[in-house]
Amino acid sequence: MRRTVLERFPAGGPRGSRPAEEFAAARRGEGMAAEVVMDLEQDAFLVVVPQQPTDGGH
Repeated sequence: MRRTVLERFPAGGPRGSRPAEEFAAARRGEGMAAEVVMDLEQDAFLVVVPQQPTDGGH
């Protein structure tokens, strides 16, 4: 499954701070299927949504 990155957040935030989770929750409140994943290579949390097909079913 392909996904689109909406936002990136550094993994080294202050203890107890979860900006990626808060951002994803706000997007879910808007009806988006947002989730948080970890990019280990960049040491960052990504908020992603499933990519919608745009080619008419090909």
